[in-house]
Parts: sequence; structure tokens; C-alpha cells
Amino acid sequence: MTIKNFAYSPPALTVKTGTTVTWTNTDPDAHTVTSKQGSGGPLQSAALATNDTYSYTFTTPGTYPYYCSIHPFMIATVEVTA
Repeated sequence: MTIKNFAYSPPALTVKTGTTVTWTNTDPDAHTVTSKQGSGGPLQSAALATNDTYSYTFTTPGTYPYYCSIHPFMIATVEVTA
């Protein structure tokens, strides 16, 4: 996953259980990968500077909406299938 131009690319990703997803921030501004508030999701990155990465291994099927806590208009979803 790439963070570029204040957006996650792709905005929707489907992976199988056990897949590790890595986000790379290519923007000059810091961004986070944070589970949507109230979703109980597991994503909690620190602020990622340019070229920083954050990885998470999805072990449970489901839909994982997330956003950037610094720029809340940035949203995306990971769908995890069995």
C-alpha cells in the first residue's frame, strides 16, 4: 500500500487471512494508518514520516476500515477473506 498525494492507494484492498500488508508513506507530510473510530480495529501506526513504513498481519477475516488520524478525510478499507 502506498500513501501518496494525501490518499491510500489502492483505497480498497482484498487479502487472504494471514497476509501482511505494508503501508509506505511517500508524501512529504506525516500520515497514520489508524482503525476507524468505534470499529474496534487493530490498526494503530505512529505518525509515518516520508518513506516510513507500517506493517500489520491480518489473522481474522472481516472488513477493516481505516483513516489517517492527522488528515481524517483520508480513508480506505482492507477486506480480509478466509
